[in-house]
Amino acid sequence: MSEVPSTGAARGGVAARLEALRARLRAEPKVLVAYSGGADSALVAAVAAAELGDAAVAVTAVSASLPARERRAAREFARAHGITHVEVATDELDRPEYVANSGDRCFHCKTALLDVLVPLAGLSGAAIALGTNVDDLGDHRPGRRAATLRGAIAPLVDAGLTKADVREASALLGLETAAKPAAACLSSRVAYGDPVTAEVLARIEAAEEALRDMGFPTCRVRAHADGTVARLEVPAGDHDRVSAVRAEIDAAVRGAGFAFCALDLQPFRSGRLNVLLGLPTVSPAS
Repeated sequence: MSEVPSTGAARGGVAARLEALRARLRAEPKVLVAYSGGADSALVAAVAAAELGDAAVAVTAVSASLPARERRAAREFARAHGITHVEVATDELDRPEYVANSGDRCFHCKTALLDVLVPLAGLSGAAIALGTNVDDLGDHRPGRRAATLRGAIAPLVDAGLTKADVREASALLGLETAAKPAAACLSSRVAYGDPVTAEVLARIEAAEEALRDMGFPTCRVRAHADGTVARLEVPAGDHDRVSAVRAEIDAAVRGAGFAFCALDLQPFRSGRLNVLLGLPTVSPAS
């Protein structure tokens, strides 16, 4: 998997980088796109389908770490855009290294996915394409190492597309995912060192669904103290609204199975739990 964008792609505008993405995918006779339904993988899947037709297949990994909302959205997007789409079950929760939830949890998650995709790709002679973008190269993402070891490609990186480019290119193509908020897997909400279990993931999903239903579409419920404490993150502009309905939020979060509910006084930022590893978080816009 490439670690830097090509020079030509990096110099051009978004339209040029989108064309570079098309060309990169046309260079592969067949591709399996690791497809979560987020903005990055949706762009890769849509462009791959447009360039390769049925030789491009979007594959969604299904496990307790994938919110049902995201699974439905991935299905609907693929259907709407004529993308061949399949779902596969992955077994990361059966892997002790993943459950232990150390700083390299994502390595074991990506390994579980690739353990499914590699045999499928081998049967058809397809390349495995990931939705990694250029900005991801600067983040703490142990899964990249697993992808590199298995020979997966990163077409967005090869074409020089950043996260902002992905959104702009998606808008140019009329993809509804252009403005979709980032939605990392549910396991990313569990504090490092606390075990990842199906029960904790279900609590997180239920609590976040309740918050969205109450009008907070961008939110994170971070689980601490073995899943007993929920720490809520919302954008700074939503803090006053949270305070106005704090009793309802507290009841909903505790109803999801948490013993305590707390609001983080800092605004939502993707990757906030990285501070437990001594690493920086990433931009709120990602």
